[in-house]
Amino acid sequence: MFITQELEFIRKYYYAYLSGVGITVLLSIIGVVFGSVLGLLIAVMRLGDNKLLNKIAKIYIGVIRGTPLMVQLLIIFFGLKVVIPAEMVFLRNSILLCSIAIVVNSGAYIAEIFRGGINSVDKGQKEAARSLGLNKSQTMKEVILPQAIKIILPSLGNEFIALIKETAIVIMVGVPDIIYKATAIKAQTYKPIKPLVYAAICYLILTVGLSKLMGLWERSLEND
Repeated sequence: MFITQELEFIRKYYYAYLSGVGITVLLSIIGVVFGSVLGLLIAVMRLGDNKLLNKIAKIYIGVIRGTPLMVQLLIIFFGLKVVIPAEMVFLRNSILLCSIAIVVNSGAYIAEIFRGGINSVDKGQKEAARSLGLNKSQTMKEVILPQAIKIILPSLGNEFIALIKETAIVIMVGVPDIIYKATAIKAQTYKPIKPLVYAAICYLILTVGLSKLMGLWERSLEND
C-alpha cells in the first residue's frame, strides 16, 4: 500500500518537480558561467596595478560577500523592476532578474577563486614568459590563466554545486524552482512534509550526481 501511494504521488507530480529542476539547473548554469566571466574580470582588476580598479574590485567583493544573497536578490529584483520600463517585458522577466542577482553574487566568490588560482601559479612561469618577450597581458592570457584555470576547476565545480542549493532563494520572488513547486504541491495535497521530502531528493540527486561527474572530470584532467 505504501509503495503504491508513493508511486501514485510520483506519477501525478513528477512533471512539476522536473520543471522545477529545469529552472534550478538553468539558474545555476547561468550563475556559474556568467559569474566566471565576471569573476575573472574582477580578479584581474584586483591583481592589476591600477589603484582605482583595484579599489573598486575590493569594494565589490567586500560588499557582495558581506551581505546575504537574499538581500541582494530582493534589491536587484525589485530595484530593476522600478527602473526598467513596463513595456520592456523581456527585461522584466523574473528568471532574467534572478539570474542577474545570482551572477552578481557568484562573481564575487569566483573572483576570489580565480585570484587564488592565479597566485598559486609559480612566479617563475611569469618571469620566463616576460624573458621571452611577452608583455603583461600576453603573459596572463597565454601562460598564467591556462594553468590557473586547471587549478581552480574543482573549486568552480563546487561553486556550481553550491549554486544548485542556493538558488532555492528565488522562491522569495515567485520563480518556479524546485521549492516553489514543492510548496504548490503541498497546498494541493494538504501534506506538509512529503512534497518537501521529494524536493530534498531532487536536490540530493543533482548534487551527488554533479559531485560524481566532477570527480570523473578531475581524474581525467590528472591523467592528461
